[in-house]
Amino acid sequence: MPSAPFRPFEDLIDRDAALRHLRAATAGADDGELFLERRRSEALTFDDGRLKTASFDAAQGFGLRAVRGETAAYAHSTDISEPALARAVATARLAVGQGGGTLAPPPPRTNRRLYGEADPLEEAGFALKVETLREIDATARAMDPRVVQVSASLSASHQEVAILRPEGDLVTDVRPMARLHVSVIVEQDGRRESGHHGTGGRHDLSRLMRRETWEAALREALRIALVNLEARPAPAGIMDVVLGPGWPGILLHEAIGHGLEGDFNRKGSSVFAGLMGTQIAARGVTVVDDGTLPERRGSLTVDDEGTPSGRTVLIEDGILTGYMQDRQNARLMGMAPTGNGRRESFAHIPMPRMTNTYMLAGHADPKDLVADLKDGLWAVGFGGGQVDITSGKFVFSCTEAYRVRNGQVMEPVKGATLIGDGATALRGIRAVGHDLALDPGIGNCGKAGQWVPVGVGQPSVLIGGLTVGGAAT
Repeated sequence: MPSAPFRPFEDLIDRDAALRHLRAATAGADDGELFLERRRSEALTFDDGRLKTASFDAAQGFGLRAVRGETAAYAHSTDISEPALARAVATARLAVGQGGGTLAPPPPRTNRRLYGEADPLEEAGFALKVETLREIDATARAMDPRVVQVSASLSASHQEVAILRPEGDLVTDVRPMARLHVSVIVEQDGRRESGHHGTGGRHDLSRLMRRETWEAALREALRIALVNLEARPAPAGIMDVVLGPGWPGILLHEAIGHGLEGDFNRKGSSVFAGLMGTQIAARGVTVVDDGTLPERRGSLTVDDEGTPSGRTVLIEDGILTGYMQDRQNARLMGMAPTGNGRRESFAHIPMPRMTNTYMLAGHADPKDLVADLKDGLWAVGFGGGQVDITSGKFVFSCTEAYRVRNGQVMEPVKGATLIGDGATALRGIRAVGHDLALDPGIGNCGKAGQWVPVGVGQPSVLIGGLTVGGAAT
């Protein structure tokens, strides 16, 4: 049966009582809120010809925060009741002390809706979801005799939040999410390689269960696996690299995006701290964080502090113009919140986080970017990576890449890693293509132990002088 609407103040706790406790917690504070959440999630995985896992999770709770200056106290509980809230007040008061602060103005209101409220968990029965995964498995094996293993998963979640502010303002949001992921392993002459692809967003799950959707994802996963069967060991050395459009924007997200979050810059720990208004990237490079894209995985009608999400220009024509801000860091830096205050759940304190971060399109023909490579790499798929926020140094692995000689795309390579630092990579951009693309809707971002869904994207980009790690030729 469909779940009842989330009505914590009608069903679980009196709103006037909750507001009274919240005001007691934030008296003399600079800011604070009561965050209430109910979340339901489901995941099914079909692996190697059988249903391997099927999980369902449901949770609800509240988080109470009081902020004064740089200090924030946070208490949370799965028990949404007045006694639990009263206990949380004592913890919140630790941040406020004797008080004396002036409560910050509340977030502006919005009537915008970026996604529907339908629960994706309720759109299809369990049997139909299993049958869809079974059909994906059978279709993959019929596509190519070299397919030896298939893994497919469907997942969906439905999050409902209510944010009560000390002024009495109440903001609510209902957030759906759906995701499909397909992975295949192929074997030829004793060699095994894998490929994977996924898609998703803040929309109904039935969209992903259509044959044309999952078959396209499956064909892409198989294509990558077959490319890897032909791949040779990657070269090593310093060379020019063309990054493909879409998912390679994960390098931009990690190596640059985190360094433009407000908290790192307020504390001076980002490589970009103190550089506002200066040129940090090549001319023609414009980067934005945009949480207002309809149905995108990283989008939010309002962030987890109640601020409407926005479109923040971070770098404009190579000039640093903005940071991503939550309410606390924006206030301490004398800037405006940008709708980037996010938290994993009611059990986590909000902090500045990315939404959908991408580079805008340029004017170059992507084919010309590759044609300009004399001896370089064309990297179109990325896996995991690591970055140091303070130095901006990064290491990323390529899941699909090709050697380019004299402007000609040659053999695929495997084991390639890109090594560098964000600041140098930004300045080393020589050309930006006109083929902007966003990722297919599968991204997650980790920070300080919290995970949130995000989006990335970029056009094709030519970067000069990156260090490529691989097997020496």
